[in-house]
Amino acid sequence: MITFLDQNFSQLNYFLTEKTFSKIFILVDENTHEYCLPILLGNLETEISFEILEVEPGEEMKNIQTVNQLWEILTEMKADRKALIINLGGGVITDMGGFIASTYKRGIQFINIPTTLLSMCDASIGGKTGIDLMHYKNMVGTFSFPEQIFVYPQFLETLPYKELRSGFAEMLKHGLIADKAHWENLIQIQKIDTEGVVPHINIRKTLNFGHTIGHAIESLCLEKESPILHGEAVALGMICETHLSYLEGLISKVDSEMIIDNIQKYYSFIDLSDFKEEDIFNLLLNDKKNVESKINFSLLSGIGSCVFDYECTTKNIQKSLDFYKKLSGF
Repeated sequence: MITFLDQNFSQLNYFLTEKTFSKIFILVDENTHEYCLPILLGNLETEISFEILEVEPGEEMKNIQTVNQLWEILTEMKADRKALIINLGGGVITDMGGFIASTYKRGIQFINIPTTLLSMCDASIGGKTGIDLMHYKNMVGTFSFPEQIFVYPQFLETLPYKELRSGFAEMLKHGLIADKAHWENLIQIQKIDTEGVVPHINIRKTLNFGHTIGHAIESLCLEKESPILHGEAVALGMICETHLSYLEGLISKVDSEMIIDNIQKYYSFIDLSDFKEEDIFNLLLNDKKNVESKINFSLLSGIGSCVFDYECTTKNIQKSLDFYKKLSGF
């Protein structure tokens, strides 16, 4: 269940009184420790003892080494199966914290309090937990649903612009795959800021449009130690996969050009010239959505509609990447 918190966090406090938890562990990174944890603790009303678990920020921390350290800390602190983990952070924290909770002692309860636009619109929702394996994103994980998701939109005021823009890509994606009116409202936004985006936070089923190619490029950037934000990768992926939808005959050229023009308004191009085609395709072949080495996409069949598990020709995938490179001018 998703709940928008009031200024006093009364919904969260009520949740804690209705449940019986032995102890609370609040997982944060250095950023949410500084900017968001004081707000949470200032409104938290509970007699349950709690501990703060802090990790360094960044996608590079979402790995088995970090998870193992946190498992050990939970064990040393005698966390039992009635403990609760509160994941206070962006996608890295909710992905990793959910994975830790779903595996520690075969599963303990957890809740997500997303602090970024990306996690409010995507990462904290849908029961997806996981960590990266080598440079493959979210390769190891579980589907495990939090007891609750509490959204406090004012946390967005703590974010730098680039993080807001990263999350905005997921909002655009939601509109393209599921809600034409939502898409049309979003592309009227002239400036990506908290005031502009909060009224359009639209919680809905998460689909993978833009993520197949986007994750591949994001993974390559991690391997080369030149990381890009997830939303930037998704924006790149949406441009490529919109053109791919056109090449596969699913949408018209007019619609594809209109969609791409509107995505370009908000996002800079990413230089793909250093990446080998074989490396991109190797990552596409390792995407977790694939079956029997077939590259499966979620592609647009119109503005506000999407098809799933769509197998594209290698030729058209290559054409979509070449289209992006030509469009970017790199």
